Amino acid sequence: MCLIAPQQNHTDSPLCYTGGSPPRVTAFASLRFASLRHPQGGLLEGRSALPIYRNIFTLPSVGYDYVDAEWAGKHGIIVTNTPGVLTDEVADTAIGLLLCTIRQFPKADRFIRAGQWEHKIFPLSKLTLRESKIGIVGMGRIGRAIAKRLEGFSIAIEYHSLSPKSDLPYKFHPTLQQMALAVDILINCTPGGDSTRNIIGAHVLKSLGSMGVLINIGRASSVDEKALISALRNGEIMAAGLDVYWNEPHVPKELMTFDNVVLLPHLGSATIATRQAMYRLVADNLIAWNVGRAPLTPVAENI
Repeated sequence: MCLIAPQQNHTDSPLCYTGGSPPRVTAFASLRFASLRHPQGGLLEGRSALPIYRNIFTLPSVGYDYVDAEWAGKHGIIVTNTPGVLTDEVADTAIGLLLCTIRQFPKADRFIRAGQWEHKIFPLSKLTLRESKIGIVGMGRIGRAIAKRLEGFSIAIEYHSLSPKSDLPYKFHPTLQQMALAVDILINCTPGGDSTRNIIGAHVLKSLGSMGVLINIGRASSVDEKALISALRNGEIMAAGLDVYWNEPHVPKELMTFDNVVLLPHLGSATIATRQAMYRLVADNLIAWNVGRAPLTPVAENI
């Protein structure tokens, strides 16, 4: 049995979720597809090819919290994802979203398009990266890539993760709330799952402070969306930049009303080059499994 899971925002698929607490996939069925072409050649045609690929479930994404990988492993089903190939693209998106949020570039663009510059000057930005402290939540591949890019801005970088990383020069915070008190900007890079659900909630946002900024390019479920809306409405934080949402593609109307929030439609890895690399890795995992080799990128529960 072989499955290639679709992207999560394809809500017509039974494997996709549209809510904040996604159902966990514990049963798999064959996909009906005409062919799978490997980017480097070779064609696997028709349903007749499916029995060749037994007990592997391939995901074109890094996150896999909507799949019960532990259950799959116990039942002899390999789950793979696509780590690494999208790291740089997502990190670039995080930096772009950060700059847009701090310096209000989208708002400035709308200002010109509305013809307002002919009549008045665009207001000065209240926020700046100068002498700011940035706290990265989750120091995995993407968190590290973001930190490397931020070094070029000559600003202080701190982080919170499950444990300190001995190879990193940045200050480690054992608790998220402690880091929120110490920094000006939080960038969330955490994966999904029960252990990270709503870890950025009302207390953390209040600790970030009235001049604080939240950037989320990790899992939407890591941020308590209602608490975020409340914090923005009450001035408990200054601004937010979001690329992910609990009920994609539906974004809370309250978030759309805030002029100090930058919203992206889950663009993290959304370039042609990166998506091609992701699906190439999906195909490589399938081909490796078919010829009797171990898959290239099994998830942690299958290692």
